[in-house]
Amino acid sequence: MREILPALERWYAAGIPFGLATVVAVSRSAPRGPGAAMAVGPDDEVVGSVSGGCVEGAVFELAQEVAASGEARLETFGYSDEDAFAVGLTCGGEITLLVRPVTAATDPAFDAVAGSVAAGEPVTVATVVDGPAPRGATLAVWPDRTAGTLGTAGLDVAVSADARGELALGASVLRHYGPHGERREDAVTVFLQSFAPPPRMLVFGAIDYAASVARIGDFLGYRVTVCDARPVFATPKRFPAGVEVVVDWPHRYLRSTGTDDRTVICVLTHDPKFDVPLLEEALRRPAAYIGAMGSRRTHDERRARLAEAGLSGAELARLRSPLGLDLGARTPEEVAVSVAGEIVALRWGGTGAPLTGTAGAIHPTAAP
Repeated sequence: MREILPALERWYAAGIPFGLATVVAVSRSAPRGPGAAMAVGPDDEVVGSVSGGCVEGAVFELAQEVAASGEARLETFGYSDEDAFAVGLTCGGEITLLVRPVTAATDPAFDAVAGSVAAGEPVTVATVVDGPAPRGATLAVWPDRTAGTLGTAGLDVAVSADARGELALGASVLRHYGPHGERREDAVTVFLQSFAPPPRMLVFGAIDYAASVARIGDFLGYRVTVCDARPVFATPKRFPAGVEVVVDWPHRYLRSTGTDDRTVICVLTHDPKFDVPLLEEALRRPAAYIGAMGSRRTHDERRARLAEAGLSGAELARLRSPLGLDLGARTPEEVAVSVAGEIVALRWGGTGAPLTGTAGAIHPTAAP
């Protein structure tokens, strides 16, 4: 959704109705997860993707019909593994889509939501998927306010509370309620789509490898900061546009910076006076990934220093060092691919092994 918002905002501002298809559920192995979106606007312009294959053709026609009729539709596309590739669901499985019309009348809070997403302000959009409530109705929920309605005051109250909980996790899920928000009923199905600020990637050590890691981190959707105590190296011109560059001692900067369970920390300083106090700080705070560059001998020496500093075995076990997957990488760009591969594998529970040597579902349905 983030990627297609500029086009959607343009259509919305021009008062042009468009059909928005959103994946609200998947089963088995599907190429796109809940929240993936595709929209069809004026002159048959298409943005986004819900399956990466020929299902897009059917969704295109469905979105056109919905935009013209003003009536939301719920459709499920499912195929056997044997037939899946031919029809576009390249991994088999099943996807359920909510296709709804978007106009100022049907979704008056859309512009405010788009502005919040663009500004990195957290917001969850709750949309009625099925049941005795207006299908396609939306309720936008921010930490301090709401806009829109799902049809009844009780449903709005219950969904708002759950939406704020999912927003704290950055999660997008289906929830079930009674017509007036009763939590022990499942008459009304609501899709909660959370737009949390992008996760952070903190890269310490402004070396050539850092520029490549920062570039691939930006490509993966992280908000990237590069920090180094040496101003001669920590200059914006050495890094991609949009990457924040900070001149400060790494451990001091990290101490003053918030992290959460989605934060990625890459320690490329390769110097004990920088990386030991930095890792001592990093391993005691929340983060999804903490990796450090260096040889195996450097790793052993660094681990011993950290143990002397009082870090526990559990804290030391969080350290990915030497960082990255075994790809035989040599250049900074190749090393960045190796590091990115390890980050993605850790996030989704992947093994890092070649898919030709594995069995079972290729695409995990949820983060571990």
